[in-house]
Parts: sequence; C-alpha cells; structure tokens
Amino acid sequence: MELIPGLPYDIARDCLIRVKYKQLATVVSICKSWKSETESPEFRRLRRATCTGQKLVVMAQARVNPNQASNIMKNGVSPVYRFTLLEPDTGDWCELPPIPGFSNGLPLFCQVASVGSDLVVLGGLDPVTWEVSVSVFIFNFVSATWRRGADMPGVRRSFFGFASDFDRMVYVVGGHDGDKNALRSTMAYDTAKDEWLSLPDMARERDECKAIFRHGNLHVIGGYSTEMQGRFERTAEVFEIASWQWKNVLDDLLEDAMCPKTCVCGSDGELYMCRGGYVVALKGSTWKPVADLPADVSNIANVTAWQDKLVVIGTAGFREPYMAYVLDLKNYKWKKMETPQQYSGHVQSGCYLEI
Repeated sequence: MELIPGLPYDIARDCLIRVKYKQLATVVSICKSWKSETESPEFRRLRRATCTGQKLVVMAQARVNPNQASNIMKNGVSPVYRFTLLEPDTGDWCELPPIPGFSNGLPLFCQVASVGSDLVVLGGLDPVTWEVSVSVFIFNFVSATWRRGADMPGVRRSFFGFASDFDRMVYVVGGHDGDKNALRSTMAYDTAKDEWLSLPDMARERDECKAIFRHGNLHVIGGYSTEMQGRFERTAEVFEIASWQWKNVLDDLLEDAMCPKTCVCGSDGELYMCRGGYVVALKGSTWKPVADLPADVSNIANVTAWQDKLVVIGTAGFREPYMAYVLDLKNYKWKKMETPQQYSGHVQSGCYLEI
C-alpha cells in the first residue's frame, strides 16, 4: 500500500506521524488510506514513541472578555465556560470547537477525561436552568468533531469523581443526587462500545471525592457522607480492575480532612497535591513538601499531571487573573507559562491528553 505515491511505506508513515494535531482533520479527509493510518492505535503509539505527539492540557475554563472582565463579579454574572487547550511544550493556547447545542457555554462543573485521542465530557449543571445533565459528549482530536455518547444511567448525580484508564474506559464514582444525598454507587463507560457498566458499590458514601487511576487500579480519595455535609474524610478506597471488586479502604490517606481536588497521580505513580502553600508528595505513608507554590498561584483551581511534570493553574487572590505554571518533578523547578488575558479565567476541571 502506498500512502504517498513514490515513497516507501515507512518513509510515508514517518511523514504522517509528524503532522501537527490541528492538521489531522484535514489529513483524514484526504483519502481512505490516510484516514485508516491516522486513526489506528499503532499511529498513536508511534507518535508517542518518536516524541512527535503533542502534549495538551484541556480545561473547562471561564471565558474572559477584556471589556467586561472587571464587571463579572461586581454584577454577579455567572461566567461562561468553554474548553481551552494549553500546549505546555510551546506555550500555545487555543479553544476547542463548542459542543453542538451549548450556545450558553459548557455545563457548570462538568467532568473531563482523556481516552486515546478522545476527550470525554459528562455531567454538570445547565448554565441556564441548573438542571443536572446526564449527557455524554466525546471530542475526537483526529477528526476534530464532537459526537454524542449514551446518557449516564441511573440517578442524576453531581460532584462525582471521574477518572480514565487512558485506553477506553472512564469511571464515575460517588457524588450526590438531587436531594443532596451522598452516593456509594459507581459505574464505568466503555467509550469504544458506547456502553455503561455497573460496578459494585463503594464501602462509603463519597460526595465531592477525587477519582484517580493509579497502578492499573481505580483509587477514590476523600469525599464525605450525607451526614457530614462538606466535612471531608481522610480515607480512600481502591477498586481492583482485574477482579472487578473494591479491595480495601485506606484509612488516613490524607493528612488533613480537606477537599482532594488538587490530588493527582504523577507518571512515577506517586500522589501529589497542593496544600498550605506547597506541592506535597506522598512518600510511603507521609506527605512531604517538595516545592513551594509560586506566590501568584497560591489559590489553586486545577492541577494536571503529565509525564514528569505538573501543570498548576491558580491565582494570587480574589479577582486576580489565573496563571499557569509547570513544575518539573525531576528537579522541582517551576516554569511560568505566558497566559494571555483571554485564557486567564477560572478553571473548573481539566485533563492531560497526548495526540
């Protein structure tokens, strides 16, 4: 098969794997052979192996209008959220195409995760009616198109934990129902089959918990029960994928009873989070400071892990712009990313994706 007339297959393939992600949609529209090649798992593996893939941090971020930025808080107007992309290697920012039918912005507090070349978006609150969404939307970075997935089944839930195995499955855990009852129920969504699967219940109710995929298993950290209402636990639970069972409850995983939203798993398998002006890492059973937080991101909105780095989005204080920094976990040195004003809004959720 000739991908490019007159060139050997291997050389032609090497040309294609160097295409930037913004041009992939054009590439797949050229011919069937290019479409088949660029959509294959082998293509993604080669881009990663040859370091030609592009690293992206995807964020649900508030839109900032330079002419209205100072009036948003003053007038009590809710910000409009859209998806933005930060390419840490280049410092480039851009926006994703909007989800069809969401002219009023993204559902508030929607959750995002990456699966292969897809961005999976689900849940949140309608920004106009505040109705809880059960919709699932998937953006494919190769074709640059959105598609609708099967709706989340069961009770309408908010503020749940959400994690991906980065291959084909995403996991939804805990949260609360329409009556503010914290939930123990969990489920998984197979993005390839567009099917939902039920998981056994957790041992505890966990509202506003953090879900992380670590060492091949699902870890659910913190959260609180219905009776506790905002008073967070320090415990965690582990779901073993191989046996499809919850195996153990980890007592006192967190040193403080606090919201675990900044907790992430690095590529080294260690847990990191921002706390008390520091980035801390779990060393054995003890959380130890590894880096001071820069002063202008001391109030953290979002933390994303990628390879040996952390992307930290935060602000110095109320009404201050949100800035982006990258922490190198090999030497614990910070790099400040240039943040244009239109990308300085609050971030509700985010994830890492490599195309």
